Amino acid sequence: MRWPSFNLRQTLIVGTVIGMLLPALLLMFFQLNHKFEKDVDLRIRAPMSQYADVLSRGLGASIWNMDNKVAQDLIDAVMRNPDVVSITVSNEYGDVFASKHNSAITDKAMLRETREIFYNEARIGQLVLELTTARIERELWSELFSLAASLAAQVLFSIGFIWFLFERRLVQPLLALQAAALRLARGDLKQALHWNRLDEIGSLASGLDSMRSDLAKLIAEGEQKTASLQIELLERKRVEQALSLSQEKFSAIFDASPVAMSVSRYHGEHEVLEVNNAWCQLFQRERRGVVGKNGSQIGVWTEANDRQRFIETLIRDDAVSGFSAWLKTSELASDILCEISGKVIRLGEQKMLILAFEDITSKHQYESNILALNSSLEQRVSERTQELSKALERLTVTQSELARAEKMSALGSLVAGISHELNTPIGNSLTVASTLQDHTKNMATEMAGKGLTRSRLDAYIKENRDGTAILTRSLHHAAELITSFKQVAVDQTSEHRRSFNLHATTAEILLTLGPSLRKTNHSVETDIPDDIVMESYPGPLGQVINNLIRNALIHAFEGRQNGLISISAKRKESDQIELRVCDDGVGIAAENLARVFDPFFTTKLGQGGSGLGLNIVYNLVTTALHGSISLDSELGHGCCFSLSLPRVAPNAANNSDNNSGNKRDDKSENKNENN
Repeated sequence: MRWPSFNLRQTLIVGTVIGMLLPALLLMFFQLNHKFEKDVDLRIRAPMSQYADVLSRGLGASIWNMDNKVAQDLIDAVMRNPDVVSITVSNEYGDVFASKHNSAITDKAMLRETREIFYNEARIGQLVLELTTARIERELWSELFSLAASLAAQVLFSIGFIWFLFERRLVQPLLALQAAALRLARGDLKQALHWNRLDEIGSLASGLDSMRSDLAKLIAEGEQKTASLQIELLERKRVEQALSLSQEKFSAIFDASPVAMSVSRYHGEHEVLEVNNAWCQLFQRERRGVVGKNGSQIGVWTEANDRQRFIETLIRDDAVSGFSAWLKTSELASDILCEISGKVIRLGEQKMLILAFEDITSKHQYESNILALNSSLEQRVSERTQELSKALERLTVTQSELARAEKMSALGSLVAGISHELNTPIGNSLTVASTLQDHTKNMATEMAGKGLTRSRLDAYIKENRDGTAILTRSLHHAAELITSFKQVAVDQTSEHRRSFNLHATTAEILLTLGPSLRKTNHSVETDIPDDIVMESYPGPLGQVINNLIRNALIHAFEGRQNGLISISAKRKESDQIELRVCDDGVGIAAENLARVFDPFFTTKLGQGGSGLGLNIVYNLVTTALHGSISLDSELGHGCCFSLSLPRVAPNAANNSDNNSGNKRDDKSENKNENN
């Protein structure tokens, strides 16, 4: 166990408190414990024994005579003592004869006395007497608190007085000595240290002042000697630094040079004295295996004749430039073609040979390859151009086919929606028509047989009236559906500009998607004001909404049930309409956000995704609808497509419509697919 570290003040306070409190607390504990035991004996045990004797003798006759009242009076008399908790008297069979309990006392610190009750030397019952020591304990605690308060006041006064003496006679002088010592440590030897009291601290202060004087003298002498030594050292350092700097510069330049270099003796066997890092990397050899050996011993020359020609040139000219030769690197690596340049220099009485090696193997190979490629370059360029043209043509055809397939898929869904929605009204009409046919046949049979009664004629007329009403409503509903689907079909297969209500057009588009939505557990809700009327192109807009909803159904709700797609719109400034298509699905990963509008990008390739849905949406919004589209998504929190569209399409769209209106329908369809 590590004891906490205290300063001098804290040590004094803690020692004072422990020295005063510990003996006082021990003495107080023994005194109070002795007083408690004494009070319990005098005030509890002695009365309890007396009560037990009196009651055991007095209750014998009452139990024998079955006089409960006398027994109860005796018990009540004893219960007047507030320390008595309960008195229980039972007969010889253990049944309670008389008892009383002080319910106001709930303390568990109780003493019990049990006595047998005799009458004429025969045991006739038992007495149980219980008394509490709570009142004595309360008095004891009250006295304890008084003593503790008195002790605390005494300790606080003692601590304050000791603190005052300690602060004045010990702490403040020590702080002054500490400040003087700090001045000495900082080198401030001018200020003398004086102390008026002739006590231990005064003696310490006098010793510190003597030490200050001695240090001042020693420092003055040392400074004089140091000054002379520094002059000598500075001159020596200057010479050494100049020499070291020259060596470091040469070594740094030599080692850092990107050109492989070596330094050799000129005379004798031309032993290598030093090589740089570039040389070691080029020839894949270590410096210690090269220094002290010549080129023949190292084994770098592939042909001995090349080395001989190189030495002859060097002796003749004292320099060599652009000498090409095949040299060996390590044993496992292939040979390299190097261009060697060098010159003989004189350092004092010695001649040194500095050589530079440049690897021109790749350059030589490139030149050979270029010569070989020049002859067939035009043919390869022509072949590559043809391949690229064919690939581009195939890619264009594939993109057009995928766009056409995307549109035909939407039209197929439209046809499925028409078939599903028309099935109910036409089926009802067929049922009513067949029923009317049966009624007419039965009517004709009755007229040919028994004759026609007025009541039967009235019933026939009523049934026909009801049937024709149902038939009329069903056919009207079918006609309305056909009109709506026809408008959607016309819009989705053309780019005609017209005025339309955004809320109604969106409802018609969702109606065509009804069968696809009902196959899932997902739903679509709209929040579009009824008063937004646009002068634009409902066909491209319908295809945009269709593609966004299908994209959500394919990608957004993977592994989820009861997904929600919301479509909302509102007016913005500058006569713009903001259309938002949002879902609460799985969202889009951050790394895919910048690529969702790219053609052929999909995360469901082969699983229902073509990679063109959102690309078509982007092209339709930015070109046909003259708007902009943005995407906001966070993984796990769904995504939201925001379209900013002009309420009235620009005039350029009108010109485009007029120019393309005379074209055939199939050309218009191809234009929509390209968009």
